[in-house]
Amino acid sequence: MKSSTNLPASRREAAWRPLRQQRTKLEASLASALEAVWGNRLRSLLTTLGIVIGISAVIAVFILAQGVNAYFVAQFSQLGTTVLTIQPNTFGSGGSPAGSLLSAADVQVMGKLQHVAGVSPVITIGSQVIYGNKSWYASVEGVASTYQSMSTWSLSEGNWWSQNDEQLGLPVIVLGQAIVKNTFGLTGTDPINRIVRLNFQLYRVVGVLASGGSLSQDQDDTAFIPYTNLLHIGSIPFNTMLVQVDSVDNINLVQQEVTLALEQIVPGGQSSLTVSTPQQLIDQENQSSAALENLLVSLATISLVVGGIGIMNIMLVSVTERTREIGLRVAVGAQPSDIRNQFLVEALILCAIGGGIAVPFGLGTGFLLTRQFGFPYIPNLLAILLAIGVAAAVGLGFGFYPAVRAARLNPIVALRSE
Repeated sequence: MKSSTNLPASRREAAWRPLRQQRTKLEASLASALEAVWGNRLRSLLTTLGIVIGISAVIAVFILAQGVNAYFVAQFSQLGTTVLTIQPNTFGSGGSPAGSLLSAADVQVMGKLQHVAGVSPVITIGSQVIYGNKSWYASVEGVASTYQSMSTWSLSEGNWWSQNDEQLGLPVIVLGQAIVKNTFGLTGTDPINRIVRLNFQLYRVVGVLASGGSLSQDQDDTAFIPYTNLLHIGSIPFNTMLVQVDSVDNINLVQQEVTLALEQIVPGGQSSLTVSTPQQLIDQENQSSAALENLLVSLATISLVVGGIGIMNIMLVSVTERTREIGLRVAVGAQPSDIRNQFLVEALILCAIGGGIAVPFGLGTGFLLTRQFGFPYIPNLLAILLAIGVAAAVGLGFGFYPAVRAARLNPIVALRSE
């Protein structure tokens, strides 16, 4: 077979002519579509609102879901690989509140089980941490002296409280970096051994946590006190209990023993409480995040469909308004495919305009949502590409019928229209 370079100039020109014609037609369709969109700027902008809302919602939802998942995975990853988590289900037997199922006596029972190296309840409350005339709202957690060894949280200054402090229920506290920055940092005071106030109680600062980083920002807003101190204040239910196993090899064995022990000492037993390993918690959270993400994306997709219907409606109006123009184009030699492509390109341009507005708006909305709820901001390139791809599909799908309808117009009837 001879290459095109060996052909005569006339034959080479004939070989390239169809491609050039196609390019010329595409350029003409693009120019005509841009002229139509620009000629009806306000209408075109209003038409794209549905696409803007749909794409923005999809991107923001993906960012929020990714942030939620990263947040909880970071939380569970902070626990050691040999730590079991005991959590009450939503409701105990007989519909009683699950939070009242665990007690201080259960801590002693769990600590006596074989292969258990440590036990810590986790009692979470919210409170203003006040120093002088400065205050910061924090999540205050009552835990045991063994809690630090169970987690990956480290101290940047000072020490964790001792077992003796725990037994006596002394008012000592370890502060996160954000709390220190917004109370002591403004005055340059070293927080160690200073006195802060929580819920009308005075506490001595014994340590400061290291910064949690972008995926554990809640650590910076967290303060820890001995759980026994909270019990002295009043009867507060346990939210969670952590059980540290002495070896990875004994995790399954201790998990079974803990479950059996809880069945004997807790009303409702296994149906009231869940005993999980860190990996099981991560897997559960991944499943929950995926389900939530699918639900929210489905709702956001409805906006894209509504936007697509809006585009189809405007395109049908445009076909009606430009019937005479279509007739003239066909009369001077335009093929039905040229008319169809012109309106398809116009629909795609409307979607492209909507996508161009929606992407930064969706990224900004995702940033505001994650900031509002304290989750890490993780932009998702796949979500952006998926949203734009869906928008293009919507443009083609909902623009196809008006384009075909325009292409099938009888030129004689079109030219007679007013």
